[in-house]
Amino acid sequence: MKIIKEKHPLLMRWTHWINFPILTIMIWSGMLIYWANDEYSITLFGYTFFSFFPEWFYTFLHIPHRLAEGMAFHFLFMWFFTLNGILYVLYTIISGQWRYLVPQRNSFRDAWLVLLYDLHIRKGIPPQDKYNAAQRIAYTAIIVMGLGSVITGLAIYKPVQFYWITWLFGGYHLARILHFALTVGYMFFFLIHVFQVVMAGWNNFRSVVSGLEVTEEPETLKDPIIDMPEIKTPDTKKL
Repeated sequence: MKIIKEKHPLLMRWTHWINFPILTIMIWSGMLIYWANDEYSITLFGYTFFSFFPEWFYTFLHIPHRLAEGMAFHFLFMWFFTLNGILYVLYTIISGQWRYLVPQRNSFRDAWLVLLYDLHIRKGIPPQDKYNAAQRIAYTAIIVMGLGSVITGLAIYKPVQFYWITWLFGGYHLARILHFALTVGYMFFFLIHVFQVVMAGWNNFRSVVSGLEVTEEPETLKDPIIDMPEIKTPDTKKL
């Protein structure tokens, strides 16, 4: 028998979906800022193996250098990104939802088993609650990454006013590298997240939209003795 139950609270769904366009604009505007001074590359012994980003990338996408536009969008939407993140974290703490998100003692071991299950290498899946072990690690990691983006962003946005934050990250240059690395991390998280959604199936995606999940409840077995129909015995007085 199919039953419908609530899985994701409204506020968690709103902050989840609102964060997607905000983060998209943040990454796009951040790239506009970086493309004005694309100095990062993988270089060894004076030879550059890869540049972020190579010249063919600019030629293919016809990317202009729009530093002022990128900074305007980035510094505006960083407030929405920060406030949305604070609201999400506060709600998970107050409502107790953090218990389903924080990795447990065996989460890293079970996450590997979940990956093998998703790749159809392993048949059984480890026991899970609202989220499996891989989801717990991924969702907690993205919160830590968001905090890291805000702090490193402040370090390179106002290096004089927040000089102590810049100093904690080893200076302006290192803080900028970490900020850029976190942006790359978001891209990897997005790919992994989409993969997890596809493997989890339509029912899981629907629950993130509506907050409701359809589950199968096993039917209760009837007691053969209790539910046995009454058998009438013949009236012996008439014999």
